[in-house]
Amino acid sequence: MITFLEILALLFIVVGVLGSILPALPGPPICYVGMLLVHWSTGAFDTNTLLMWAVIVVVVTILDNLLPIWFTKKFGGSKRAAWGATIGVLVGLFLGPVGVLFGPFCGALIGELSLDSKDSTRAFRAAFGSFAAFIFGVGLKLACCIAIAVPLVKSIF
Repeated sequence: MITFLEILALLFIVVGVLGSILPALPGPPICYVGMLLVHWSTGAFDTNTLLMWAVIVVVVTILDNLLPIWFTKKFGGSKRAAWGATIGVLVGLFLGPVGVLFGPFCGALIGELSLDSKDSTRAFRAAFGSFAAFIFGVGLKLACCIAIAVPLVKSIF
């Protein structure tokens, strides 16, 4: 049973790291489940460590959802640009890695241009803000997942 839980935990870690890059999967919470599985199988982590990581995962997940809105507004975008970035992420999933990377930018650009087609400078600035938020969010989630994965893999092997 212990081996099964450890293999399952490794699977959760791999899916969690992929979820850090793919917007459809919540990477850090999935990695945290992997950590819990290792804890239940081997008792490798103490309660304080598990609580600390739970708080970090919740904060990273909340930030990942708020950053696109905040960055888009900070760079002068409207709610329409923020919604466009969200739609761009979803559409980008079907277009592969390039779509995932440039979907938020294109979505925010289209959203902002639909509001005011004459102010392309503002639209590009808002689109850049959305793109920066996406990149920052991916980096934050990836760092969190790797920070969970390293001690977890060490405890298994």
